[in-house]
Amino acid sequence: MQNVKGKLYLIPNFLGEGNKDFLPPYNLDIIHGLDEFIVENEKPARAFLKAIESPIHQNDFIFHFMDKHADPQDFPSHLKACDKGKDIGLISDAGLPCVADPGHQLVRIAHKKYIEVVPLVGFSSIMMALMASGFNGQSFRFHGYLPHDNQLKKKKLKQALSDLSRNETQIFIETPYRNASFIAELKQSFPSETKLCVAVDLTLESEQINTMPLTEWSSKQDALHKRPAVFLLGL
Repeated sequence: MQNVKGKLYLIPNFLGEGNKDFLPPYNLDIIHGLDEFIVENEKPARAFLKAIESPIHQNDFIFHFMDKHADPQDFPSHLKACDKGKDIGLISDAGLPCVADPGHQLVRIAHKKYIEVVPLVGFSSIMMALMASGFNGQSFRFHGYLPHDNQLKKKKLKQALSDLSRNETQIFIETPYRNASFIAELKQSFPSETKLCVAVDLTLESEQINTMPLTEWSSKQDALHKRPAVFLLGL
């Protein structure tokens, strides 16, 4: 008789502070039944499980890690419980797992092992920013972080400019302390009439979403310092 494998649930985290009221009851029913998780970092995962009032005691959770120090060769062992018929969860540090997030490596392994992968509904800062930008949502490109190498960065921005000329929305993220310098780089690389949308603190009370020409951002960029942001360029 063939063993029935458990499922791998992809669990979105809050983008900032949140509670169980932010999530559909369907999500809560599933997550409240799980005690084993794959996480990037333990602290945000525990904070999330506490915020959604998991009935399982914090000491009883089992965590497997996929942070920058983890060895990818260990990742298949994180899914051993699924092989034995147990459902487990993959929790992002913030937002959707596997989108600008290392979780895709686990999902790839799960598919190879014929483990059912179940994505749950949740917040995506990238999609929310695109929705609110006023830019083309039919054709867009998410670049993530720009390369640190100057030559590679220039090449990436040149390609983005070419794609933007075809009305393809360009989407970036950056380390919050570099928000102002990133806008300065965009102003040097794109025509002044290019429109920039910056969406900061999404889902929080301090949320701000503004779209305006690059030339008008000089007086605004200081207010973005150290605030999580998504940057979008459009026509």
